[in-house]
Amino acid sequence: MKAKISMITLGVDNLERATRFYRDGLELPQFEFDSEGVAFFDLEGTWLGLFPREALADDIGLDSAQHSGFSGITLAHNVASKAEVDAVLEQAVSAGATLIKPAQEVFWGGYSGYFQDPEGHYWEVAYNPFMDLT
Repeated sequence: MKAKISMITLGVDNLERATRFYRDGLELPQFEFDSEGVAFFDLEGTWLGLFPREALADDIGLDSAQHSGFSGITLAHNVASKAEVDAVLEQAVSAGATLIKPAQEVFWGGYSGYFQDPEGHYWEVAYNPFMDLT
């Protein structure tokens, strides 16, 4: 696994309010693309994603009982291919992580899966053919 966090995603209760705060209030550069329900900001060395909290929990594959303990934060490690997604997930599990969601084609057109580190933090490993996050 490359030593890089390519994205931090915050699960938010009000996407419009959160987007205004980061875009207009903090003046972070928003990545413009044709999609509703998510916002991305291009930062130096990483990206910040805003995603509705419940949708983020569902994307991970958490059931409603697990939602209550979910912090609303995920870290992402983006790679250059689907094969690399599978390899990094396998490496994480071999090192002691728990596979939460096996890698699969996802609704936005990429390929990703999730693991939970031994301390309970959620990581997405993803291949995104639309944005260079590697």
